[in-house]
Amino acid sequence: MYQKILLPTDGSENAKRAGKHALWIAELGSSDIIVLNVVDMYYPKMPALPNFRRELYNELREEGQKAVEDFKEDLEENQCKGTCKNVNLTTKIKEGKPYDAILETIKEEDVDLVVMGASGRHGLERYLLGSVTERVLREAKCPVLVVP
Repeated sequence: MYQKILLPTDGSENAKRAGKHALWIAELGSSDIIVLNVVDMYYPKMPALPNFRRELYNELREEGQKAVEDFKEDLEENQCKGTCKNVNLTTKIKEGKPYDAILETIKEEDVDLVVMGASGRHGLERYLLGSVTERVLREAKCPVLVVP
């Protein structure tokens, strides 16, 4: 069975559905779930707005923190309802390109399974396999469960 399950989240509905699947799998084998949010630090420089990057970073970091906390709370309270005694949930926030941070976490944490949404919270991409998901599927050295 799987010992460590990585659950990347951006707070999207697809990520929430992936969370349900991760929890079902974790309950079967008393697995640990690592809920990961990645703050994408690659955005354009705005010379006319010197504080823009710092303000955007702070906003994205707060949004990421809220996403993982809300996600953990939802899993524990609404889905587990106190019955997930053998499932250990931890949260992480990383900075960088999402697919790089996810692949790095797989290695660092010795993850056995990644459960992630097919796409995140982007316009047209919600109908297609997201670029982050596609890259993780191609490069991960462990199974990846993609939830639509």
